[in-house]
Amino acid sequence: MNRVLIVSHDVVEERMAGPAIRCWEMARSLEREFPTTLAVPNQTSFQGERFDLITYNAERLRQLSKQADLVVVSGCLLLLHPFLKSSGVPLVVDLYDPFHLENLQLLAGEEMAERLRDHDGLLGALRDQVEAGDFFLCASERQRDFWLGLLSAWNRINPYTYSDDPSFRRLIDVVPYGLPEKPPQHTQRVLKDVHPGIKTGDQVILWNGGIYDWLDPLTAIKSVAEVHHTHPQIRLFFMGTRHPNPLVSSMQMVDRAVALAEELGLKDRVVFFNDWVPYAERGNYLLEADIGLSLHLDHLETRFAFRTRLLDCIWAGLPMVVTGGDTLADTVREYSLGHVVQVGNVAEVAHTLEVLLDDLQTRANRADGFHAAAAQFRWEQALRPLIAFARAPRRAADRDRMTAPPRSLTGKIRAAWRRGGPRQLSREIRQYLRWLTRHSEGWPR
Repeated sequence: MNRVLIVSHDVVEERMAGPAIRCWEMARSLEREFPTTLAVPNQTSFQGERFDLITYNAERLRQLSKQADLVVVSGCLLLLHPFLKSSGVPLVVDLYDPFHLENLQLLAGEEMAERLRDHDGLLGALRDQVEAGDFFLCASERQRDFWLGLLSAWNRINPYTYSDDPSFRRLIDVVPYGLPEKPPQHTQRVLKDVHPGIKTGDQVILWNGGIYDWLDPLTAIKSVAEVHHTHPQIRLFFMGTRHPNPLVSSMQMVDRAVALAEELGLKDRVVFFNDWVPYAERGNYLLEADIGLSLHLDHLETRFAFRTRLLDCIWAGLPMVVTGGDTLADTVREYSLGHVVQVGNVAEVAHTLEVLLDDLQTRANRADGFHAAAAQFRWEQALRPLIAFARAPRRAADRDRMTAPPRSLTGKIRAAWRRGGPRQLSREIRQYLRWLTRHSEGWPR
């Protein structure tokens, strides 16, 4: 039985964000078949179910990797712990979160020099992942196309990997976020008649994720302000404003959202900001809410995003209003799980909220669509490519055979020299000149 090591770069605790949740649920699913260890960067009060839950530092992680038959990593872990790249253990790289695209928006207001430094650092982390990975995961087919382009640019799409599998599913496959097998159960009241300012008869609009700089809570607040005139019982509840990982900087969008709610006289009366809901309690909030809401801005991150917390709305059968442009918005439209709206259109969002609030049967009428959508996102289903890899871990067909493309002519010269000294350099120059002559014949002069 192959031993699986999953390494989380994010805090795994009672309150946790998407990357940590993904690692936690991976471990819970894989431990059914494989001896599994989840290594986390923090001291945690959680107890592993049947998998080992271990806090790591660099030395502990080195030991754990030597004991594993495959290692799953994500984020900047290879940049922080480069020994994982050369451990010889098959390495699974989880690319479900295109973090460098998020940071384009996150730092958009900073000085260009700082933006470029940060961007170069993230590209370095991506380069480590692309060079070292034996098997890559992503969250959607759209993401897979994006990452295939990066893999191709970095020479991981090559004759070796093509001969291994012309479809390249053995190199990169889709592992979306998943859903629990059992539907949520309402175990206690958390909002209505419990949270100050929210009563039993109120209609709750739930923003069931964090407030990040690439999202659009401002349109949500403005829309609720409009609807409040005709639906005075409307309440907008943001489930998470303070990220549970202390290393994650506070988002400017949180301050902007709070300031707007105060300016409109809605804060703590119509619009409510919560620190962060514990993962195990999220079902209570979803079942007490009337509508789920997720809005984002118009930028590149949107196209390749996978809004993981929207899956919780699918899990709970909560009708949604979402901005179009990302993969899960297509799912909302396909299965009639709610309404898809345009970016930043306050009037459209307000009207859509009114339509759903006035339909007392909106949740029941969409039950079949939610059931069908949920079936394709069960964790066991979502993780099938990773489970197959864990049954037969392997090094990628091109690992240690191909070199990454140098980034400059100087880099090419140095790489050729390292491979074989002056003789190799001379040989590659001759090959290049022959190639250039052959491909330039017949070109317009």
